[in-house]
Amino acid sequence: MLSPPRFNILGVGVHALDYQQATACIVDAAREKRPFAVTALAVHGVMTGRDDPNQRTRLNRLDLITPDGQPVRWALNWLHKTKLTDRVYGPFLTLRVCERAAAEGLSIFLYGSDSDTLAALSDTLQQRCPGLRIAGARPSRFRPATEAEWAEDVAALRASDADIIFCGLGCPRQETWVYEMRAHIDRPLVAVGAAFSFWSGRQPMAPEWMQCAGLEWLFRLSREPLRLWRRYLILNPRYLAGIIRQKLSPRAFESPTAPSEPPPLLWS
Repeated sequence: MLSPPRFNILGVGVHALDYQQATACIVDAAREKRPFAVTALAVHGVMTGRDDPNQRTRLNRLDLITPDGQPVRWALNWLHKTKLTDRVYGPFLTLRVCERAAAEGLSIFLYGSDSDTLAALSDTLQQRCPGLRIAGARPSRFRPATEAEWAEDVAALRASDADIIFCGLGCPRQETWVYEMRAHIDRPLVAVGAAFSFWSGRQPMAPEWMQCAGLEWLFRLSREPLRLWRRYLILNPRYLAGIIRQKLSPRAFESPTAPSEPPPLLWS
């Protein structure tokens, strides 16, 4: 399959594609048993790359970045005339990949969150995708990993022989995780944001109309104001201002290709 086009959004290269193309890219990598690092990136993720040169390098070296949030899709359409009709939302991408995995006999591994969430998530995915094989699951430690712990995680993933690995550590930890783990695992590694919390039933998903209107952030802010107010009330206006500035002065933003190697940062 041809690689989908990638476009500069505030210095971060985001791919313009739909669910079918994203799913095909991941499943093709699984069949071919090759490393393939993926994330579904919303405004928060783009801004972590905008503000941190090391994180920007990590993001721009991932194999696939999907436009997870409507504002990211809108920016692709406005700045680059991509004419995307929908975003590629991490939770929905998870289901589509799992459906294909079940149909083709591919197994998955779930990394992140806590044991209770992983158990509930496994049940939901197997109910929604009959025949899905879950080769293993491993909860987060909710802190940086030591080198020995990182080696344990690598060994567990390899021993599972899973065809596709989903990571739900939250942004930006999960993007760093798939970036670092890519060098050790010859399989697709897919960072899917809040998919673990949503499909396990631990958190409610925003109503469809709010998702379509780009107001999912408002729904989540209303649920967790103390944790999320900085992310949405500060980052969102900065993102909007940055997109307008990029429209007016594209040269103010560097190319998505970043030359330097960021220092290792091991998350678990």
